[in-house]
Amino acid sequence: MNSLLMDWNDIDTVLLDMDGTLLDLHFDNFFWLQHLPRRYSELHGIELTKARDKLQQRMASTQGTLNWYCTDFWSQQFDLDVVALKREVMALINERPQALDFLSALGSHGKQRILITNAHRDSIDIKFSVTAIESRLDEVISSHDYGYPKEDQLFWQQLQKNMPFDPSRTLFIDDSEPVLESAKKYGIAHLLCIDKPDSKYPARTCANFASIADFAQIINLD
Repeated sequence: MNSLLMDWNDIDTVLLDMDGTLLDLHFDNFFWLQHLPRRYSELHGIELTKARDKLQQRMASTQGTLNWYCTDFWSQQFDLDVVALKREVMALINERPQALDFLSALGSHGKQRILITNAHRDSIDIKFSVTAIESRLDEVISSHDYGYPKEDQLFWQQLQKNMPFDPSRTLFIDDSEPVLESAKKYGIAHLLCIDKPDSKYPARTCANFASIADFAQIINLD
């Protein structure tokens, strides 16, 4: 696997996405595409195919907005407890390979490690309860804290207001190209895309950003 040359002397702050970056996206894909439709079908007494179509159509209409990521919103929309249903399959939650070593290495190099995620605080709490990433982070920010998703420039403005950092000396790693585009527009200098966010699927192509599948590609993890 090819390494990417990075001058860590030019980076003070590392902004990190959670789902698909530090954590395996398999849990989220399984939950939204399989578990939730099945449980919705059971709880509301409708055919699984119809349940899946209904949920996907409703969710597609909110993609890119804060509601897309909000457990409270979907619990209300679907008349069920999304957080409770997530707990039913929380055994699938796991760190991506080398995520913990990567966070530790960043700390040993004196880099500020800030988690910025569109996930609701309820989802963050579940994932922190079964992984070891929280203790290796210096700060945890949910876009719900600010009222804007990472796709919105207002998120970045609020982030810098509340958590001062120098965009020219910041690295941001995410698995979403629309989010990376938003960060680029704001002026984040160093951007990387995760090309294998879900361990159950092959690596995909990140069209507009340098990409990695392995954190060892950008820092020595020995």
